[in-house]
Amino acid sequence: MEAFCGSPFWDSNLSIHTDNPDLTPCFQNTILAWIPSIYLWSALPFYLFYLKHNKRGYIVLSVLSRFKTLFGVLLWCVSWADLFYSFHELLQNRTPPPVYFITPLIVGITVLLATLLIQYERLRGVQSSGVLIIFWFLSVLCAVGPFRSKIITTTTQDHVNERFRFTTFYIYFALIIVELILSCFKEKPPFFSPVNTDPNPCPELTSGFLSRLTFWWFTSMAILGYKRPLEDKDLWSLNEDDTSKVIVQRLSKEWDKEKEKCKQKEDVTYMKKSNHMLNHVGNGPEEAEVLIRGKKNNRKPSFLKALLRTFGQYFLIGSFFKLIQDLLSFVNPQLLSVLISFIKNKDAPAWWGFLIAALMFVCAVLQTLMLHQHFQYCFVTGMRLRTGITGVIYRKSLVITNSAKRSSTVGEIVNLMSVDAQRFMDLVTFLNMLWSAPLQIFLALYFLWQALGPSVLAGVAVMVLLIPFNAAIAMKTRTFQVEQMRYKDSRIKLMNEILGGIKVLKLYAWEPSFSQKVMEIRKNELRVLKKSAYLNSLSTFAWISAPFLVALTTFSVYVSVNEKNILDAEKAFVSLSLFNILKFPLNMLPQVISNIAQTSVSLKRIQQFLSHDELDPNCVETEMIAPGNAISVTNAMFSWGKELKPSLKDLFPPQYKSVDPQWCFGCHCWPCWLWEVFSGVCSPG
Repeated sequence: MEAFCGSPFWDSNLSIHTDNPDLTPCFQNTILAWIPSIYLWSALPFYLFYLKHNKRGYIVLSVLSRFKTLFGVLLWCVSWADLFYSFHELLQNRTPPPVYFITPLIVGITVLLATLLIQYERLRGVQSSGVLIIFWFLSVLCAVGPFRSKIITTTTQDHVNERFRFTTFYIYFALIIVELILSCFKEKPPFFSPVNTDPNPCPELTSGFLSRLTFWWFTSMAILGYKRPLEDKDLWSLNEDDTSKVIVQRLSKEWDKEKEKCKQKEDVTYMKKSNHMLNHVGNGPEEAEVLIRGKKNNRKPSFLKALLRTFGQYFLIGSFFKLIQDLLSFVNPQLLSVLISFIKNKDAPAWWGFLIAALMFVCAVLQTLMLHQHFQYCFVTGMRLRTGITGVIYRKSLVITNSAKRSSTVGEIVNLMSVDAQRFMDLVTFLNMLWSAPLQIFLALYFLWQALGPSVLAGVAVMVLLIPFNAAIAMKTRTFQVEQMRYKDSRIKLMNEILGGIKVLKLYAWEPSFSQKVMEIRKNELRVLKKSAYLNSLSTFAWISAPFLVALTTFSVYVSVNEKNILDAEKAFVSLSLFNILKFPLNMLPQVISNIAQTSVSLKRIQQFLSHDELDPNCVETEMIAPGNAISVTNAMFSWGKELKPSLKDLFPPQYKSVDPQWCFGCHCWPCWLWEVFSGVCSPG
């Protein structure tokens, strides 16, 4: 590396163990100069894929876009000016190190790529680019150290040897600051974007990258709510992707695909089989054609797969933010350990403390930003899930057959759209804890092992003992959930029947008896709910006390095992911070397991309802008929279901051309006669 740079790559006496720290020129010209380039080239394939599949029209070349392009071209010229200056030195028999050729070349190509991306984003309708904002921010951040170093060099030395490179760097630093500032402003809406006629649209879609990252677009609503109570007219309209028109259509399409895959299809394959007829004189190999008929595995369509294909990609973005937040949460305990060590060391430079405090602050800010982005994606996914499930169930209820209505009552359908759909929304908010909680627990135990050694196994034993206990509670809760939903379905079914026949009920004064029936079902439902509440309380108590029990057990074992084990401030505070991180996953994991158990019951209920037979729209033909009878029935057979015996058959054979009016109530119309036949007042023969 010294041959590549012409100077040492790292010097701890220059960079760490000094009151006036500085970085070596080699470190500045390699690591700091290459970090923004590595980021942009790594993100380029994914960003181009995103731009290719998301076109919103193109944005007219504005003044802002022209200035960003101009400064990008200037940055490219400045970067390659250093490259040409290195070739000039080579011609002057002054051989510069290879880093002065490689770094300007890489930086120049990267800056040119960023300039081309500005124009390509404009053609794809991107108003604010988060990728380029991060790139310019990293460029400024990595240039602060070299900028300070060059100022110190200029002030301490009377004569600067590399005056040209110093000048180009100052110009480069000023230009990237200008580019960062310009990138924070958003462009105008795309030229051919659809006109939004909504009088009160949501500003989220048109907000910039920084506004979305900090939720600044919501500030106007918060200020308005502070000034006066909010009204319906103050609320923004839903984004198009959040409307039921779009969500239900997407989910229905995926569910139809899943049903098509699982339909029983008869595969007919022809296989030619050759066999030798050994005992047949004069004949050689004989070909026999065999027809094989087979059915595919009768697999039921999975509603879960349809949900994953519809909402999975959007939810994974929130999972990515959750992963970053989990990793950042373990940085502060390590920085806290370094800070305590710094306080113990009286000879340490003062700037160490300022740097550690600044890093802890930045880490906490990043952790907060990532966590709230994760919750934003999870809440929106939950809202879309509830909307899609409710819409699909409602559409299905309009087309199910009469036999399906016998098994799925109105009360059950109402429960599916209200209670069961809400289960999915409640689960999605903390669904990532299913993998995040084990990850956090594993990392916390790993760092605790580094601090306290094998004593951590005592705390692990406490957690392991709580797992089967919580699993048994979750299984019992699932059983109670099934029983509760059964009682709720019967109660709502009875209430619908009561409300439907309220006139008869009032006429015969049957209110007390029916009220008693409803109360009996309600008492059984409350009994199950009370048992579930007791189990949830027991589970919550066990897991809330888990972090305290784990910490107490670990510290007790650590101190009592060996007299040399001293629980000093560094070990105590760092371990407590790690135990505090353990508290959230340990508390949320049982709740997530319980919610999964409840949601699995709801999923089976919804999937069973959506798998019911539907009315065949091709059974009815719509055509013009001659004036005469409104309804004519010939050789008809009526039944409530395919598997049931027909209630009426051979209705109106050819010999019966008319009906005696004396059989009915004196009305000659066909609809009244059909009603009387079905109700049992008269019969057709």
